[in-house]
Amino acid sequence: MTPQTLEREFDVVIIGAGAVGENVADRAVQGGLTVVVVEAELVGGECSYWACMPSKALLRPGTALHGAQTVPGAEAAVTRTLDVAAVLKRRDYFTANWQDEGAVKWLEGAGIELIRGRGRLTGPRAVEVAGLDGNIYQLKARHAVVLATGSTPNQPPIQGLAGLHVWGTREATSAKEIPARLLVLGGGVAGTELAQAFARLGSEVILVARSGLLGSFPAKASSLVAAGLRADGVEIRLGTSTESIHQNDDGTFTLTLRDQHAGGQSAVTADKVLVSTGRHPALEGLGLESVGLGASDGKPLRLQTDLTGLVRGTDGHEPWLYAVGDAAGKNYFTHQGKYEARATGDAIAARAKGELAGDPAAWSRYAQTANLHAVPSVVFTDPELAAVGRTLEQARKDGYNASSVELPIDVSGSSLHSEHYEGWAQLVVDEDRRVLLGATFAGPDVGELLHAATIAVVGEVPLERLWHAVPSFPTISEVWLRLLEKYGL
Repeated sequence: MTPQTLEREFDVVIIGAGAVGENVADRAVQGGLTVVVVEAELVGGECSYWACMPSKALLRPGTALHGAQTVPGAEAAVTRTLDVAAVLKRRDYFTANWQDEGAVKWLEGAGIELIRGRGRLTGPRAVEVAGLDGNIYQLKARHAVVLATGSTPNQPPIQGLAGLHVWGTREATSAKEIPARLLVLGGGVAGTELAQAFARLGSEVILVARSGLLGSFPAKASSLVAAGLRADGVEIRLGTSTESIHQNDDGTFTLTLRDQHAGGQSAVTADKVLVSTGRHPALEGLGLESVGLGASDGKPLRLQTDLTGLVRGTDGHEPWLYAVGDAAGKNYFTHQGKYEARATGDAIAARAKGELAGDPAAWSRYAQTANLHAVPSVVFTDPELAAVGRTLEQARKDGYNASSVELPIDVSGSSLHSEHYEGWAQLVVDEDRRVLLGATFAGPDVGELLHAATIAVVGEVPLERLWHAVPSFPTISEVWLRLLEKYGL
């Protein structure tokens, strides 16, 4: 069949059909608008197939096994090793075997049209799609174009790396076999989680980081994770740079490392190398130069957006271009991207109806205010890290008269949870208003403590009122009581 050029018009055109794009589309359709999403890969995006879901599916069996091994009575009833084939099969289930029929069916049921292909801007409100079916689609948006294209991995400047078939997080989370030796470059969330997952699945793992491990968290919290990784046999080399890498004749990789403090060099060999050194917004090839946006310094392009996701600095007088999720470059968390998407979809629909003009009120349904004050995150290692809002250092840097209170998690609930439970908790307080600015928890299963802290931070609950939120006994949440008591309530 001869390729065709097809012209279509919609109220909203969304480039990217991941979790963020889906949520913008859903909110816009609920607001009465017509929507098309453009996607070149799988509907459902990175989180569903190569990030959140498969990585957590790889991590959870090891955490569950370790949890049972720390409780007398249960310990004697479980084996010491994971069934690798069963773990990988369960991972495949959570990725729907990298098939997106279910996600496509959801789009159809929600009244959202899908065009498979690569989209790029050609002017204000104009998107051209090179369809995977061979056709060219010229799309016109009456009200908005939304960039929900996610992020792409950073490429570190390591001699010899370019052109080598090393792993990124995609290859790691979709791996069909467990390598005997794995070297992980990067001490952030993804690198740390996957280092522990593969160690528990049988790999000998070395983790190499130029600076610290999980450096955005308080040191006492990240040190508990480091101890957990070492207990699983992970060799951690912090303050270490990777100078070069080459692939050997047998397919293995040899890397030259340098200790930045001692200055000495060493060589390590691994069967697989996972590069996990951060990400940046996936904005290349989107035609942003056609609307007056583009990077001139050779660095990855980053967009400036307001509280509705509206991109600043575009050609044209009326607001029309939005960026959400990783593409906006503010927070690289699926849950936060979906939050942004809901606000953006509602704002687009409201502006189309004339119900929203200018900037929305903070904390309204159209504003992504939590991005400024209350971003929650969980690191699904064992032990877990969970945090929301500001650390003490961030709060003081932002000009707050801030103090902190911290203590080990040592309550009846933690003692019942497991033998030798080790945890740590911190609250960051705005002394002028007597409300929480942030909270951090470290320890087994502390992720389930986080939403209470998120509510307290978002709601700016006075500490004197928070004192009356009585934690149930005997739960790990009793640490809230101990923290407030230490503060002086």
